[in-house]
Amino acid sequence: MSGDRLKHKGEHGSGPEAPGQALARLGARGEPSGAERVAKVLARAGVASRREVERLIAEGRVALNGTVLTTPAVSVGRGDILTVNGEVVGEAEPTRLFRHHKPVGLLTSHNDPKGRPTVFEQLPPGLPRLISVGRLDINSEGLLLLTNDGGLARALELPSSGWVRRYRARARGRVTQEKLDTLQNGVTIEGVAYGPIEARLDKAKEGPQGANLWISVALTEGKNREVRRVLEHLGLKVNRLIRLAYGPFQLGTLEPGAVEEVGPRVIRELLADRIPPEALPKGEKVGWTPPARPAQVQRRRPTGEGARAGQPAAEAQSPKREKKVYKAGWAKAKAPKPGGIPRRKAGPAAKPGFDPSSRSPKRP
Repeated sequence: MSGDRLKHKGEHGSGPEAPGQALARLGARGEPSGAERVAKVLARAGVASRREVERLIAEGRVALNGTVLTTPAVSVGRGDILTVNGEVVGEAEPTRLFRHHKPVGLLTSHNDPKGRPTVFEQLPPGLPRLISVGRLDINSEGLLLLTNDGGLARALELPSSGWVRRYRARARGRVTQEKLDTLQNGVTIEGVAYGPIEARLDKAKEGPQGANLWISVALTEGKNREVRRVLEHLGLKVNRLIRLAYGPFQLGTLEPGAVEEVGPRVIRELLADRIPPEALPKGEKVGWTPPARPAQVQRRRPTGEGARAGQPAAEAQSPKREKKVYKAGWAKAKAPKPGGIPRRKAGPAAKPGFDPSSRSPKRP
């Protein structure tokens, strides 16, 4: 449970009501005016997803005005005190959204009974408690959207959102474009109906044991292991799956394991119809920036006697070369080679009949 989402008892502005008072104020329809279901309130506050909230309630860890809840069919109104594990849930912060390049080998979960590494364990420090928008299985990689708003995560996961998920799959086997086109009408596999899927054969390389294919896939449902199961239904074995885009958000050049926050302006422009006005972020700057990478120090390898003696690299560097000293007169011009043009002699010592301008003897 994130500490920035919860407040200790006594820090809330209004005093708690008597146990069960909020439940007694429920109207005939079961919901007071302006109230929201407890799962939605906790999800919007970033405490947990709606599914996880139901689990917390079943474990007796959620209380409303001092009364432990036994069902998620309860609404929370203004002034009610909602606690999780004995800590008061604070008001929801503005919605935030992050792009994450999920690497292979991480589970998209906050905890795993088998002890396998999870996405949220590997996130950089300084991030709020986040919830994933959909999932990527442990053997898949690529774009994973993360948000502090469970209500937004739920809205973007639904097929009714119309957001297209784009993947690139590498598979082993043989298939034709005509066979891939049959997926546009949907397909039912082992009683599970999958909606329309667009698949395009990008590249095929024949090998001794079949063809290694690259296929681009686009869908709007995103059911559990949908891409793998549909392609396996066509006789293909997927050995690599990368999600390139989720709606308008692209993986781009984001490196594996990296996280980047989406700016408030982008959230307001693309998600205003899915976020309550009071939860929309304001301003232009993001609230989190990736930590700077430590500078890599170039170390020179030890050489010479210092290396043999185990001295540090800085002390074992070879000394600077001394400037070569030449003998006196080394720069004097050399004597001309035999048969070359004789040097000019001044005065009466010059040879008769020699014209310096023509550099040849005058003819009589």
